[in-house]
Amino acid sequence: MSRLELAQNRFKMALEGLENAAASVGESLDAAAKLPERVAELQAEREKLLARIAELEEEVAALSSLTEEAEDRVDGAMSEIRAALAR
Repeated sequence: MSRLELAQNRFKMALEGLENAAASVGESLDAAAKLPERVAELQAEREKLLARIAELEEEVAALSSLTEEAEDRVDGAMSEIRAALAR
């Protein structure tokens, strides 16, 4: 191969490397352009999840209250039964 052909091959290889790098940068820029949209989606999802957590916390409080009431009623019934059996 002549020196000119060797130089042309090196130039082609360098150009291909540059094109590959440019394509990679382009893909990165495309992905970066979509980030604000993705952040907005995640923030909306976070708000929904926080609202759901608040609903579940309210439900837990209501169920806890019902559980305590049921416990008190069962304790009362057991006391009445013990008192009746003791007679």
